[in-house]
Amino acid sequence: MDQIKALIVDDSAFMRMVLRDIIDKEPDMKVVGLAKDGVEAVEKAVSLKPDVITLDVEMPKKNGLDALSEIMLKSPTRVIMVSSLTSKEASITIECLEKGAFDFIQKPAEVPLGL
Repeated sequence: MDQIKALIVDDSAFMRMVLRDIIDKEPDMKVVGLAKDGVEAVEKAVSLKPDVITLDVEMPKKNGLDALSEIMLKSPTRVIMVSSLTSKEASITIECLEKGAFDFIQKPAEVPLGL
């Protein structure tokens, strides 16, 4: 069985580490790349051809919405938005889904001590 290749995109090094740890615990998944902004996200989506991308909304250089639109044009991929802005009622969530995001996950408001 082939492993699912994941690209993690977040401007927070801590969140990249947390998401990598979660994905690495799955036997059928493998992190193939990390990106810290929307520009890197587009470049790595095209070059690495991941099966899935976790994409933050608020990032420097190019935000997640703009990166999502460009990824869908250049290298359509399943994208899961991961953001503190993303919730079922938020208009940003609807916009992400309309632009091609596969799903969304809301970041916790606070990270528990000990993580």
